[in-house]
Amino acid sequence: MHTDTHNPPVVLSIGGHDPGGGAGIQADIEAIAANGGHAATVVSCLTIQDSCDIHALHQVDSALMTAQSKAVLNDCEVGAIKLGLLGSPQLAQAASRLLEEYPDIPVVLDPVLATGAGTDLASEHLIRVFQKDLLPQCNLITPNSLEARRLSGANLSVDECARDLLDKGVKSVLITGTHEQTSIVSNRLYNDTGLIDESQWERLPGEYHGSGCTLAAAVAASLARGCTIIDAVRLAQAFTWESLHRGFRTGRCQSLPDRLYRLNRQSR
Repeated sequence: MHTDTHNPPVVLSIGGHDPGGGAGIQADIEAIAANGGHAATVVSCLTIQDSCDIHALHQVDSALMTAQSKAVLNDCEVGAIKLGLLGSPQLAQAASRLLEEYPDIPVVLDPVLATGAGTDLASEHLIRVFQKDLLPQCNLITPNSLEARRLSGANLSVDECARDLLDKGVKSVLITGTHEQTSIVSNRLYNDTGLIDESQWERLPGEYHGSGCTLAAAVAASLARGCTIIDAVRLAQAFTWESLHRGFRTGRCQSLPDRLYRLNRQSR
């Protein structure tokens, strides 16, 4: 348990930059801070992106991503690592090699395989790197049901997807039901013993940009504070739902989560 009441636990976030501030690194910074952590950030990809979609993606050099990450890891007492958009097999392999050097730090992976608008961001080669190299080093992955099926490689049930991903080496799997055609969103958490927790949430109207980033980053912050996986996931879900419920529009398409709703509420 993180016991330093003055210095917040550090979470290293590796992910893409969204110039509109809805997803990626900025989402992680806000979610981590709102959940009691300090975000140290490394940009894996630069994007041309708005509230509607990603229009172009430019990867950073994998050696640069690794060097930035090690600068943080060798200087700070990092309590958790959160991985988001990686964007290429080379960056995913670099992330895997990095994690091998720091096996005691909890890792949360948000497997960004497509945009909210459906634009594909992951080649089959990248999927194979996730399956073979990255999943075995993660304490938790947080796919939606579409991502879980793609990582599993088959049109399986949610329970079957979880079993397949656990067999690939990940320690815990949280599969979110945001993309299922149901009135209630059901999120299911699994480990090697099977289903260990399930939470249900009112499905909110509209579409949101950055919800997956928000959830995974909030989990990472709570893990860095010493919470168990179950408690971290429960806290992160409540935070994410409230952020979406209080979401706002900055552009023409998707709403953005209000991850700073506690601060904004106090200022009004």
